[in-house]
This record gives sequence, C-alpha cells and structure tokens, in this order.
Amino acid sequence: MTAPTTSTTYTMTGMVCGHCATLVTEEIGRVAGVTAVAVDVAGQTVTVTSDRRLDHTDIRNAVEEAGYELTTP
Repeated sequence: MTAPTTSTTYTMTGMVCGHCATLVTEEIGRVAGVTAVAVDVAGQTVTVTSDRRLDHTDIRNAVEEAGYELTTP
C-alpha cells in the first residue's frame, strides 16, 4: 500500500523564465516530505505534492529563499 499524497497549489509573484522555475523547484524540493513540484511560470503558480501534511510556512520560506514571494495561502 502506498502512502497517501497531498497536492496544494500556491500562487506567487516574480517568476519570468525557466531559470526562475528551476530555482523554485530546487528550494521547495528540499522541504521534508515533498515528492513533486510543478511550476507554471505563465500562470505564476506552483503545485507541491507531498507524502505528508506540510507547514505552509516551510513552503513560503523555500520560495522566499529562491527569491520569490507566495501570494497564497
């Protein structure tokens, strides 16, 4: 039996290119429990999939470390 997964989509500001997406993906990928990160630069969103409930502050901090800002939640 596989562990349940949770996906949350966040909106953000400041991403303009593929390099931006790579930075965000790498930083969020370092958060414990994250199993996948999907960034949509045009839509200014990032969808985070995890194998456990994540603290949104950890995601916010990772995005800020990459140089961007979450606008939700």
